[in-house]
Amino acid sequence: MNPADLSALLLTVVTDVVERRGGGADVSEVPLERPRNRDHGDWATNIAMRLAKPLGVPPRDLAAELAEGFRALPGIASVEVAGPGFINLTLDAAAAGEVARTIVESGDEYGRNDSLAGQSINLEFVSANPTGPLHIGHTRWAALGDSLARVLKASGAALASEFYINDAGNQMDNFGASVLAAAKGEPTPENGYPGAYIGELAQQALERRPDLLELPADEALAVARELGYELQLAEIRESLERFNVHFDVWFSERQLHAPGDGGVPSAIDQAVDRLRAQGHVFDEDDAVWVRTTDFGDDKDRVIRRGNGVYTYFAADAAYYLSKSDRGFAHKIYLLGADHHGYVHRLKALAGAAGDDPDRDIEVLIGQLVSINGARLSKRAGNVIELNDLQAWLGTDALRYSLARYPADSPLTLDPELLQKRTNDNPVFYVQYAHARTRSVARNAIDSGVDRSGFDAGLLEHETESVLLGALAEFPRIVAQAAQLREPHRIARYAEQLAASYHKWYDNCRIIPLGDEPVGDLHRTRLWLNDATGQVLRNALHLLGVSAPDRM
Repeated sequence: MNPADLSALLLTVVTDVVERRGGGADVSEVPLERPRNRDHGDWATNIAMRLAKPLGVPPRDLAAELAEGFRALPGIASVEVAGPGFINLTLDAAAAGEVARTIVESGDEYGRNDSLAGQSINLEFVSANPTGPLHIGHTRWAALGDSLARVLKASGAALASEFYINDAGNQMDNFGASVLAAAKGEPTPENGYPGAYIGELAQQALERRPDLLELPADEALAVARELGYELQLAEIRESLERFNVHFDVWFSERQLHAPGDGGVPSAIDQAVDRLRAQGHVFDEDDAVWVRTTDFGDDKDRVIRRGNGVYTYFAADAAYYLSKSDRGFAHKIYLLGADHHGYVHRLKALAGAAGDDPDRDIEVLIGQLVSINGARLSKRAGNVIELNDLQAWLGTDALRYSLARYPADSPLTLDPELLQKRTNDNPVFYVQYAHARTRSVARNAIDSGVDRSGFDAGLLEHETESVLLGALAEFPRIVAQAAQLREPHRIARYAEQLAASYHKWYDNCRIIPLGDEPVGDLHRTRLWLNDATGQVLRNALHLLGVSAPDRM
């Protein structure tokens, strides 16, 4: 019996008691949590304390009344009232053990839930400028963003993961000038991009356009810019795919600036008109402004300067409206540590567009990540690239480690630890647990143990109760990770599950000893073993990490 099934079962008793007492309390679910001390049972609920005041009953008296009804439910072994009105429940072995069969039969679907069903979400992350390779700063959001996308989808959201390509503005001209200078063998121009990768891009550009250096200056700059852009963006795409990060949409900023066919205004021009129609645009000092202070911003924002040039805020506005036009009611932005100033700006923009800033947009800020404390600069030319990190530490170790911590906590990676094949290395610990489940299954089959029999009531050992309880928690953990936008909860859960499995493995045998005949206990334990492997596999998949069969 999983937590959702148990909650639904308990709700029948709670609803009956509320009705008998004349109503007055709205209850749609019975909250459950794991007691810290397993001697207190498998599950605990504070439903009596929640309902005591609206029903006008002392919490312990209501708890005692509910407990009496809970005891009569199938699958409940014992019920106790504790403290000011907590109710502790212990399931019988058969009810608890059924989760193993449910997991094996559900396979890859186990853990998926509908907690976010009906929500249409656009999740934007990484969005690196196409002027250089992805580096360690981008890598953290790549791992976290992709894991969050997987968790949101697993919880029923209709989601699109999106990479916003910042391919407009002076930065692209400076990038093109850098590539052209390298092709000519000249020093990096002022405000240009240094680094060996520029020389590599210049060489590739010359291979594609041998006549590059013979073109007129303006044409050569434009060609160098476009070739460099095309090559660098292709590398970014390839790097992310190797990192198991897939984007549903690659959105070019250029399309916001481009006018439509037949003289149709650009998306940015239309955005200004649409914001003006909402009543939040005003003209002052020959410039066009958005009154973002109406929505908590620290100052109003210029959207078009007096010389007619649009600001970056104009592109932000057009891009936000584009997401709404494409059917995304909810937008999540994952931004780097240097983007705190964007939070109020984007929320104000949502309000100016007619949305609810507290409901329709989220801006998550990720903190810095370093290798043993080193802070590296892309422009200084000593950047650690994603490709190098993958080659050095491996995709699995890197993705797991980056997704294992909350986004808002600074993180320093220990390369020596991440390369260890010991239990001190969290990703090795979890992957090894999965590999052990596969090894146990292979050895069981070789010894004549299969899954032809299943008797959940035989899973009575203390470690089996703990393991089954952990397995039953997985759908709730996934839903919680999605609702809180915290994929690190999946990693921490996987480690706890691995620990419970290893302890069970040390205490409970699947393969008979000596001449002992194969019985249903062995077969049922194989179900439990395979269920654990399935959940570990599902958890690792949500983190974008492989689940090896052998290690």
